[in-house]
Amino acid sequence: MARTSKSALVLCMDVGFSMSNAAPGHEPSFEQAKKIIQKFVQRQVFAETKDELGLVLFGTDHTKNPLATDSQYQNIAVHRHLMIPDFELLEEIQNDIHPGSQQADWLDALVVCMDLLQKETLGKKCDRLNIALLTDLNSQVSSDQLDIIISNLKRAGVTLQFFLPFPADAADDPGEGGSGGDGHGAARRPPHGKGLSREQQKGLEMVQQIMNSLDEESDLEEVYPFSDAIEKLSIFKRIERRPMAWPCTLTIGSSLAIRIVGYKAVTEEKVKKTWTVVDAQSSRRDDVKRETVYCLHDDNETEVQKEDTIQGFRYGSDIVPFSKVDQEQMKYKSDGKCFAVLGFTKQSMINRHHFMGSQAIKVFAPKDDEHAGVALSALIRALDSLDMVAIVRYAYDRRSNPQVGAAFPCVKEKYECLIYVQLPYMEDLRQFSFASLENNKKFAPSEEQLSAVDSFIDSMMLVVETEDGEVEDLFKVNHIPNPQFQRLFQCLHQRGVDPKAPLPPMEPWLKRTLERPQALEARCHAPLQEVKRRFPLKEVVRKKEQKTSADVFGNGKEEPDAKKAKVDEEEEYNLAHISEGNITSVGSVDPVKDFRALIRQKTLSFGEVCQQLILRIEQLLGNKGTPYYMKAITCILAFREQSVKAANAELFNSYMQSLKRSIPDRGLQEFWDLVCSDRLTVISKDEVDGSAVSKQEADQFLLMEEKKEEVEAPPADDMGDVDDLLDMM
Repeated sequence: MARTSKSALVLCMDVGFSMSNAAPGHEPSFEQAKKIIQKFVQRQVFAETKDELGLVLFGTDHTKNPLATDSQYQNIAVHRHLMIPDFELLEEIQNDIHPGSQQADWLDALVVCMDLLQKETLGKKCDRLNIALLTDLNSQVSSDQLDIIISNLKRAGVTLQFFLPFPADAADDPGEGGSGGDGHGAARRPPHGKGLSREQQKGLEMVQQIMNSLDEESDLEEVYPFSDAIEKLSIFKRIERRPMAWPCTLTIGSSLAIRIVGYKAVTEEKVKKTWTVVDAQSSRRDDVKRETVYCLHDDNETEVQKEDTIQGFRYGSDIVPFSKVDQEQMKYKSDGKCFAVLGFTKQSMINRHHFMGSQAIKVFAPKDDEHAGVALSALIRALDSLDMVAIVRYAYDRRSNPQVGAAFPCVKEKYECLIYVQLPYMEDLRQFSFASLENNKKFAPSEEQLSAVDSFIDSMMLVVETEDGEVEDLFKVNHIPNPQFQRLFQCLHQRGVDPKAPLPPMEPWLKRTLERPQALEARCHAPLQEVKRRFPLKEVVRKKEQKTSADVFGNGKEEPDAKKAKVDEEEEYNLAHISEGNITSVGSVDPVKDFRALIRQKTLSFGEVCQQLILRIEQLLGNKGTPYYMKAITCILAFREQSVKAANAELFNSYMQSLKRSIPDRGLQEFWDLVCSDRLTVISKDEVDGSAVSKQEADQFLLMEEKKEEVEAPPADDMGDVDDLLDMM
């Protein structure tokens, strides 16, 4: 559902000459104010809102506003009328806004902003009108019309915010604050470092009078120092999402139905896909036209029409054709939306690590259905009191595949609902079997080691209990902005404003949000050192086994089975090998992985495994295509590698020689060029002692022999002699 209302905001910035003054080590107020409006406009642009924004400058060298007369509203310019902010405005702020040499009455600038809001929001449904004024208050101000201005602000419903180089209470203690050069001292005192001027004191009194008159409760909450505003606006505003209701009916059996409404409570936010191909010179999308052509994979690349193609599902090296009719028939047919309770179970039966999917849905009763509210409330409270959950069948609409999930009861002080989380099917689970550590004394930790790890975990706890007994979270994940979004928007802004400048480094505040909290850093130092002391790391160097005469010549006796089993138990533990499962043959999906696994398992002889791999290589070469050739190359590389390890060169060399002989007849010259570029030659005696190929023969193996037609050139000359003889006759 689209938004029917929006807000309108006018940024009013002081560019007068006093804004450019600054004490040594301080950033001028003009630059700080410019950063604020830049960051604010950035947030609006990347948040993709429909809110409109205008920009008014005062203290300019020229005058451009509809209220200007010969003596009033001078040096005030409407730089941008109300419209949706865009990159063009960001470029203008970066390149066109410069310090002025005049001073202007900030109350006059406020009236110009009010006039702009009033005239340009006529006929528009705006739920909020706002003016943000950025100034140092260091200019002459006429307060004759102050009461009228406040009255008009109230009548129009305009909210007002002030951004100043100093805090609103600076007049109470003008000497407070440091004078360091880090830029933060400007938030505690005026930029001149000598307290407030007479104009600033008077201006601050007027600001307090205006804010107190507009809202007695807020007082000076809407008056911000420049430094605080820059820090808060550094975080890009998240894209606004209105809650989309999902009306459905919760069913239990065939006789009980309750009307419900679902809302996405948690879902992964993704960057809107706005990447597109543009011309590198003009940066215009219209200058690039994309055209898709379908061609057969033959020598002539014969073009075919899209209507003459169908979808195919790759199954191993084969492609199973599927027409659109087949795909429609294969789709799951459902009656539409569904939230049907299949049964109930204890919450303890639902494992936390079984939660899956990309969203969590909160289910409520409709506001206008009292009976549904009572029925759903009874179900929620019954599940909560019994510590149970409902197992439900969920389908978003008739086009969606059904899911199985759990509906947890959630009872809060202000509301109650069901929270739906998707659960896995059988194929979604990954089953692994691991060797037990309890029965192996070698891996049993000591009491000191267990105590050290316990202390380390306690010191790393992100949840602490305060003196009042309340639990405090030191690392609030839901308050941390997505660093991917922040970095992307930062770089997009830089590239949009200055295409030739290098991308900026990551913001320091963003780095800090991803680091360990400082309180935790100091607390876990000592326990970490204890863990390091209790678990020393030692480099283990494997010694080369010395061969005895019995190993070289053999003693004619086989080792007992018990000894062999013990050696097998000492093999290196590898999770990847365990997760492979039981592989019985070299498949077509990942033949290299299957080949190595079979070699490692030793369930088949080396020759049988190699023959299976050769069969897969031949299937790949039969398809004739670069992707298949590359896959065949990886198979040959693995074949060669394992042959060298097994000291068995005969099978590999024999296959490579037969493959080389068949290249001309099979038209595989392109594949052979890839073999030559990878230097995939036969195995020589230098690599395997039992090889019958010398080093020189292996180096010359990749050279193809000349064709017989070129060698047998003399018969062509003989034919010429016969022709001459016939001419003589």
